[in-house]
Amino acid sequence: MIASLGMYDMPAVRGANDRFWTAIRARLGYGPERLTRGAEPWAVWQSPDLLLAQTCGMPYRTRLHGRVTLVGTPDHGLPFCPPGHYNSVLLVRAGAGGRRVQDFAGGVLAYNEALSQSGWAAPMTHLGALGVRFSRHVATGAHAASARAVAEGRADMAGLDALTWEMLKDHDGGLAARLRVIATTSPTPALPWITALGRDPAPIAAAIGAAIGDLAPADRAALHLGGLEDIPAAAYLAVPTPPGP
Repeated sequence: MIASLGMYDMPAVRGANDRFWTAIRARLGYGPERLTRGAEPWAVWQSPDLLLAQTCGMPYRTRLHGRVTLVGTPDHGLPFCPPGHYNSVLLVRAGAGGRRVQDFAGGVLAYNEALSQSGWAAPMTHLGALGVRFSRHVATGAHAASARAVAEGRADMAGLDALTWEMLKDHDGGLAARLRVIATTSPTPALPWITALGRDPAPIAAAIGAAIGDLAPADRAALHLGGLEDIPAAAYLAVPTPPGP
């Protein structure tokens, strides 16, 4: 069996994620002793041995729907978002002169990858509604790398997952201080936990919900975990998918 919590597994919170998995496994009564790290995400998500992993909303609606089973959605208690939802923050350099997204039209937009809801789809939907276009799009491979590209002047704007932004403020204050939020996108369902197709999600969801309560307050705070929500597949499938770069 495979268990992976890699979507928010930056070094500063790996210990908390390990303890979270230990708590889930104890409640569930079975599962691998250790989390899988370093594996190719698509191989993990599509493995018939998958017990638990977290994916992104865009991969779920574009490729994984019908091939995996939804387990539940974490509630991170993010500002201006309903339970179980998140959004993207659009970041520019702290000292940049513009005050509106439109002021950065024609510049360079950094994004982590083209199948990211928060790094690509949500920003492009937001920008498209405003009629804002950028002259160039730069793929960085990670949200933190997109933030650094803006801070270092290699890009003018980037869209980051709001939870990643909170974690950067928690653990990389120097980088966060070089950036500012110029806009936020509309909330969409947060990154869902999934299991292999055909596996019963109910006991896994129950174990996750109980494990969140079992965590020490410091670990819950580090992971920004407030609870588990049951968001249907239809809510994920209803999110717009803009053209790729």
